[in-house]
Amino acid sequence: MQNDVNADIERVLTQYRTVAIVGASYDPKRPSHRVAKFLKGEGYRIIPVTPKAERILEETSYPDLRSIPEQVEIVDVFRRSEHVLPIAEEAIAIGAKVLWMQEGIINEEAAAKAAKAGLTVIMGRLHEKGVPASARPG
Repeated sequence: MQNDVNADIERVLTQYRTVAIVGASYDPKRPSHRVAKFLKGEGYRIIPVTPKAERILEETSYPDLRSIPEQVEIVDVFRRSEHVLPIAEEAIAIGAKVLWMQEGIINEEAAAKAAKAGLTVIMGRLHEKGVPASARPG
């Protein structure tokens, strides 16, 4: 199972380039900010999703997924587990390809719903674990 997850992560990170960061923070100490900054530095198109800021990392922020005026491939979730189901439903509605719940975020109902709709689901994992060592910072 672990190898399947690692294969999914590797495929997702090489196949898709546009990532909506749900729960993005302007605080550099927050994991969502660090991951967004890392992804942007690796050439991914990041789209912050939070009603708390107009811009994060020089990118326009949107209050929700439906407000984003371009195609999103990966929905990367940094919200508490109990808030994930509506995010998964939005991800399905906008035609996202991947629902990625970061480390410590587990919502089986949201995962099942997204998978049933055809999305690749990664749950409870950080991006850096799936990035080849040669691409990791430091």
